[in-house]
Amino acid sequence: MSQVIEDQIKVLIVDDSAFMRKILTDILNSDPNIKVIGYARNGREAIDKVKLLKPDIVTMDVEMPIMSGIEALGAIMQNNPLPVLMLSSLTSNGADETLTALELGAVDFIQKPSSIYAINPTDIKTELISKIKIAVAAKVEKKSYADAPIQANTVTIINKSRKLCNRSIPNMGKKVIIAIGISTGGPRALQSVIPLIPENISAPILIVQHMPPGFTKSLAERLNSISKVVVKEAEDGEGLKDGWVYIAPGDFHLEIVANSLNELSIKLSKGPAVSGHRPSADVMYSSIAALSNIETIAVIMTGMGSDGANGLMELKSKSKTEAYIIAQDEESCVVYGMPKSAVKLGVVDVVSPLSRITNTIINRLEVL
Repeated sequence: MSQVIEDQIKVLIVDDSAFMRKILTDILNSDPNIKVIGYARNGREAIDKVKLLKPDIVTMDVEMPIMSGIEALGAIMQNNPLPVLMLSSLTSNGADETLTALELGAVDFIQKPSSIYAINPTDIKTELISKIKIAVAAKVEKKSYADAPIQANTVTIINKSRKLCNRSIPNMGKKVIIAIGISTGGPRALQSVIPLIPENISAPILIVQHMPPGFTKSLAERLNSISKVVVKEAEDGEGLKDGWVYIAPGDFHLEIVANSLNELSIKLSKGPAVSGHRPSADVMYSSIAALSNIETIAVIMTGMGSDGANGLMELKSKSKTEAYIIAQDEESCVVYGMPKSAVKLGVVDVVSPLSRITNTIINRLEVL
């Protein structure tokens, strides 16, 4: 029994609601590999309890009195960095604050029910326990409010990218699509890729980021505000434009379809979840594999699970034109799950650190 106790994941719950603390405790303690070791009612208490109890992971409410979860997270990641899982309300402010938390170093988040009357422990039990077990093994590093989302050397990369994209691309009339699949650690990782893309890039960019409804719109707006390309949440039926980035809305699969003139547009659907996900990177990649005269640059990035691997296999085996696949390397991933699955299948053409993914995309465009 002592061995089991030693191996348990020690969790600190931070929430100003006694009712929510009880719900979370019951859920987490129901798993023999997890143990709640303490509580904090606000961010200030959380900072002290992290130092005192030394938990393996923290669940952090976003909105609290005295000191918010965002403020506490900033202090924790600067002084005692460890995995933090945010609990966020599904509101416009809640989504924005959650994205700020992810930028500051939180590993992931789960949606908090809109009221105590909407709480169904069964509904959130599987997600919470799964995310705790994934997040506790994630890479975390010291961060602060002063950390810029974009690296200092991006001007050089952007200038190089612009020069490459101004060149004539000898693709024999074929169109190019860039398709990115990403999950845990994605919002921060995308800030190291999308803002580096020049506005005159000769391809549309599609992104499937595992997020619930509401959060993908905030993510698109955030990326759009710091990028040269247009970034938006995808809409059903809209045509693809070069230099535009389309993010799949939460709870909708994103597919690409072509009409008789081979004009490409977006199809959104509420089909069955694939590997537990909607949107699913597998669905996006598979739809592209069915197109004709399309060159694809597919990127698989940080995230838990294996979503995307089967779709990438289809791209390699069924595409009527060549598909070039880039995987983020293990060292720069928050969670090395999705890229690892693709690498294991043997479908990846190049493994790249996060800091060089945009450059790798541009280099591929240069030779198409």
